[in-house]
Amino acid sequence: MRSERSRFELWFLALFALVILVILPGLNAFTSAASALHVSDFTINLYGKYLCYAVLAISVDLLWGYTGLLSLGQCLFFALGGYAFGMYLMLMIGKLGQYHSNLPDFMVFLGYPRLPAHWVPFRHFWFAALAVMWVPGLVAYIFGFLAFRSRIRGVYFSILTQALTYAACLMFFRNDFTFGGNNGLTDFKFVLGYDLRSAATQRVLYLLTGVLLFATYGFCRWLTSSKFGKVQRAIRDSENRVLFSGYSTPNFKLFVFVVCAVIAGLAGALYVPQVGIINPSEMATDKSLEVIVWVAVGGRGTLIGPIIGAIVVNAIKSWATRAFPDLWLFILGGMFILVVLFLPGGIVSLPERLGELARKFRRARAAVPEPVADSAEAKPAPEPDRT
Repeated sequence: MRSERSRFELWFLALFALVILVILPGLNAFTSAASALHVSDFTINLYGKYLCYAVLAISVDLLWGYTGLLSLGQCLFFALGGYAFGMYLMLMIGKLGQYHSNLPDFMVFLGYPRLPAHWVPFRHFWFAALAVMWVPGLVAYIFGFLAFRSRIRGVYFSILTQALTYAACLMFFRNDFTFGGNNGLTDFKFVLGYDLRSAATQRVLYLLTGVLLFATYGFCRWLTSSKFGKVQRAIRDSENRVLFSGYSTPNFKLFVFVVCAVIAGLAGALYVPQVGIINPSEMATDKSLEVIVWVAVGGRGTLIGPIIGAIVVNAIKSWATRAFPDLWLFILGGMFILVVLFLPGGIVSLPERLGELARKFRRARAAVPEPVADSAEAKPAPEPDRT
């Protein structure tokens, strides 16, 4: 059964990579807008956002599905990575803003005399690229060190991560926090000298996001297949037993927590230039709850399930918010309830479920006895009377 699932996963990934990395960008770049096969710039941009969400969902699954840590604050790390790269993008605007100042527009509006000291290093691309990883990683390390050393687990850990996210969200909403307040960071124009509004730049960002997705999948697959992954799943199933075996479970959990924060930060960094904005709403607690639904719908503890769940749920959201804007939250909650009650393995378990149903049906048919012949035909012919 496991080999069949692995084969299905490899075939799915190969087909998915072909579509995502070759067909869609090819149809966008090499077909005319009048062609029926043309993929618009809007579609490329939209699917780039979906792929960022898929990377975020993998980070949640590595933490929840494989380690048993349900974090309700993963979008905080996603947003921190986005803000780190957004600061670089804001400083690349230069005097092309509304106020024609070297300062970002919101700083001019709020009366800042000069650029704050912590913004200055973000003029350099490589510092911002590293900050995308070390900023969420450092926050996760400090929080995780305090939480895991205090033996906080289960629902208490989830509540604490939600509280951390809520506190950070309130802090980023403040105008005096130097990150744009409610409006956040927006109006980006250039990255490494390339125009962000051009179709070619957006296509490159889309391809980079696809590469990040498959690299993240490969890294997580290697990690969960190693000895570390076995300990990881043992912590999920029975942490006390792992402790009694001599393993330091707080160190294992802290490592996974920091790794997942870095992955989420990378996803956030590629999300910002494609969407064009980052504000505190991206780290709101309801966003992290949505990611939990993506993972559950796709299939928790599978790595491929979160990818499917993130894309499917967000595609439904894009349709539902246009067709039924007031009903989206009900649709989202309904999907979660249906999956929990009737499909606990998520979408990825459908082939296995359907195969099992087919086998049951064949066994049931084989168990049905053949119809008995008519009694008149079954009786032997009477012997002729010889008297």
